[in-house]
Formats: sequence, C-alpha cells, structure tokens
Amino acid sequence: MTAAGKQDLTTIHGHKAPFSLPPLPYADNALDPVISAHTLSFHYGKHHKAYVDNLNKLVAGTAHADASLEAIIKATAGKPADAGLFNNAAQIWNHTFYWNSLRHGGGGAPGKALATRIEADFGSLDNLKKELTQAAVTQFGSGWAWLVVKDGKLAVTKTANADTPLVHGQKPLLTIDVWEHAYYLDFQNRRPDYVAAVLDKLIDWGFAEDNLG
Repeated sequence: MTAAGKQDLTTIHGHKAPFSLPPLPYADNALDPVISAHTLSFHYGKHHKAYVDNLNKLVAGTAHADASLEAIIKATAGKPADAGLFNNAAQIWNHTFYWNSLRHGGGGAPGKALATRIEADFGSLDNLKKELTQAAVTQFGSGWAWLVVKDGKLAVTKTANADTPLVHGQKPLLTIDVWEHAYYLDFQNRRPDYVAAVLDKLIDWGFAEDNLG
C-alpha cells in the first residue's frame, strides 16, 4: 500500500501469469452514492474479472506466459494479430488504475506539489477539471479520460477502448472510466453527470500526486 492507503501498483501490475484479480482498495459500497455497490459488483466482479480470466487463457503456453502485465501491453500494442492479448492486458491495467484513482470522500483540492504543477500547466484546478470533463464527455463510445505527464508537463488525454497512455510515452496520474458499464446502472445515459460527480466527490488527487513523484 502507498502512503495514501492505495495499492502498490508496481506489485499488482508487475507480477507474472497466472494473473489474479487485484482486490479493491476499499469496500464495495465505499463509493456510494456516486458509484453504487451494485455497479461495482458488475464492473469489478464481472468485467474486470473477465479480463483477468481471458488473459490467463491467452498467455498459457505462449512466450508471454512469463511476462509482466506491462511487458505484454507494450509488446502487443498496435499489432492486430495480438489484439486479444493487448485488450485484456490493458484493460486489467486500466481498471486497476481507475479503482485507485477514486476514494470515499475524494474531490476537493490537491496537495501542494500537485496544485503547483496544475497551476503552472493549466492555470487553475477549475481549468484542469474542465479539460478532464471535456475529454471524458466527448470520448466517442467506450474509453478513458486521463491526467498524464507528457513531455515533462501535465496534460489531459483520452483513449478509446483498451488503449492506454503507457504505450504513448506518457505517465498516467489518474483516470476516469467512461465505458458505459462504469456508470449506466447508476446514471443511465447521463455521462456528464457521472463525470461531474466523480470529479467533485471521488477523484483521489493524492493518488495522482503519488504518481507524479
């Protein structure tokens, strides 16, 4: 666990097959009422678990069987023949990162170190939140909105489906999942309301600051 009480992602993501479903860093009702325990039971217990189960089947008996999760992601990115491997490995990574980007009683203001960087690169926290909201709401179809370090500066980006900043030379700090299964049971088609609630009440700026280093 990190100083902020989160999981050690190096341990989780660095281990080799057979991969296991990482435990949630909080109780399944900890994100209520924004993200219900009902949503978590499907999102984590079925979707996230399915990616783990699928990846274990795909790597068994292959050259990837002894590789770490990140190694599989980087080795298979952009290769159509390895799309199944990439999609399942990246979705395990993305989802674990997403759970750790949230916490009960989140939102509010970031710590001093991150706040200083946000002020320098976005002008204000409000500007950053507007950019994250825009990225999350305008991502067509399934995907992710991210706060990353890109070329030495903080930046907002979005990725489709299982794509991840890891394969684009960027350092992820936090993410918001905008696949429909992340919010549909609680918000139906109101993605903007889900994104606003996550940023106001759940986003873990401490986790982002830990990743900033």
